[in-house]
Amino acid sequence: MSERLQINEIFFSIQGESTRAGLPCVFVRLTGCHLRCHYCDTEYAFYGGKAKSIDAVLAKVAEFNCDLVEVTGGEPLLQPNVHLLMTRLCDVGKTVLLETSGASDISVCDQRVIRIVDLKTPGSGEGHRNLWSNLEHLTEQDEVKLVICDRNDYDWASSIIRKHRLVERVAAVLFSPVASVDSGAHIAGSPGLAIEELTQWVLEDRLAVRIQTQLHKLIWDPMTRGV
Repeated sequence: MSERLQINEIFFSIQGESTRAGLPCVFVRLTGCHLRCHYCDTEYAFYGGKAKSIDAVLAKVAEFNCDLVEVTGGEPLLQPNVHLLMTRLCDVGKTVLLETSGASDISVCDQRVIRIVDLKTPGSGEGHRNLWSNLEHLTEQDEVKLVICDRNDYDWASSIIRKHRLVERVAAVLFSPVASVDSGAHIAGSPGLAIEELTQWVLEDRLAVRIQTQLHKLIWDPMTRGV
């Protein structure tokens, strides 16, 4: 029997974040996550989904005739067979992006995979889970993302990128302002951070980071799935 993965959804949309924001992209969302960030907007991916063979996932991806594929979650690296999926996607010529937390080992990933590592800030509630050895394995094609909740997060993130010379070592360091969430539907809710405020901090400090927003949430309703 073919190796299988628990898949939450596979869909075709535009890339909403990273240096490839705005490009058409196929998303393969795996089920399961071991973190519970306060601002999570994909709690529906914690559970459920359907077991699919890697062959079936590849066939579905091929239907969209798109060369950019993002493997995401949840936390995709919790399922070991994801590495075979990513390798096979690379083998057929896809540009593969991996959206992963800073709490999972990236060292075993196929070197062709572009890893977008989401380092967890104190405001996420999961900053203590960061696997700091991951920073040693970053390459010039990878990207580092930090979701900023408040000024404390910003100061922490600024010190981390300077300490580890991340701007000089990776393709991009991405600062994302946390979006407002409904505390009634989330673990602990967040009032959000204005993108103007975050931008002003970056400009004042002359940080060579990329401010990003979630483009797909500007195009569609923020609660819409499959986009």
